[in-house]
Amino acid sequence: MNDTEREAIILNSAWEVIDGMVNWAMFVKTDRVETSNLLFETPQHARLFAILLADFLSEIKAFKGDPVPLGLRNAPSGARPSDLTFLFHLRQICAAPKLGKEPRDRGFCLLAGGIVHHEGVNLHSINLAADLRVARFRYLKICGDIAKHNLARLATNVRHIRKILEEAGHPISEQDGYLVVETFYEWFHENIFMYHSSQIAQYLNNIRWAIYRYLQPEFVRSWHRTDIPGADFPTYGYRVPSEITEPVAVAMYWEAMNRSRKPPYVQQFRLHDRAKEIY
Repeated sequence: MNDTEREAIILNSAWEVIDGMVNWAMFVKTDRVETSNLLFETPQHARLFAILLADFLSEIKAFKGDPVPLGLRNAPSGARPSDLTFLFHLRQICAAPKLGKEPRDRGFCLLAGGIVHHEGVNLHSINLAADLRVARFRYLKICGDIAKHNLARLATNVRHIRKILEEAGHPISEQDGYLVVETFYEWFHENIFMYHSSQIAQYLNNIRWAIYRYLQPEFVRSWHRTDIPGADFPTYGYRVPSEITEPVAVAMYWEAMNRSRKPPYVQQFRLHDRAKEIY
């Protein structure tokens, strides 16, 4: 894959994943541009959102020595945590755009930073109350994995939780690490994540709108009528850039152009400042 082909794959994939997270089936519909928060339709929708977000924040990497899928690049060694996510690939587009001019909306490059500081976390399953500082990226990943997997598949996250508690001055055993998983999830998913979810949805929606705006000039250049004589409906096609020849990249380019035919169905919105003051 060349850089243009990778860009088509990355943009379409990011747009598709965000469509699955930020939509009016997941959240209670509102037509407001400024709002205090978004509400999930059900607790099950909140759990699904957490799972999909954890996937979005997962590193795309080689498996057992194989090359990285679809010719994508590895994050550099010693990369910041948010570079071990899909955001790394979006940043590459910001740095060297191919299908359009430089993205105007740096919503491309925001989402997973910051530290959550929460006092008095009551981990009752191991009789411990602690003041915890956790990277937002890390707690989102942990909660998404807990929502998705059973206890037997959470060894890595147990190690992360033990490290968080050790850094807070409360080292615990591996057994206690497993005992505390559900309690950690209760505090960080049902409290902190639910508070952050509207802001996360805003960031994700901004990324989607940034991709839409970035691709509009390419869509205008590429789209054309291809009416077939005698057909009962008009047909169209896209002038695929000459740099895009690999079948997967061509298909992804077409999908990205089809998505660009109309604006995202969730309007851009912003949260009141008071909705961002805690944690």
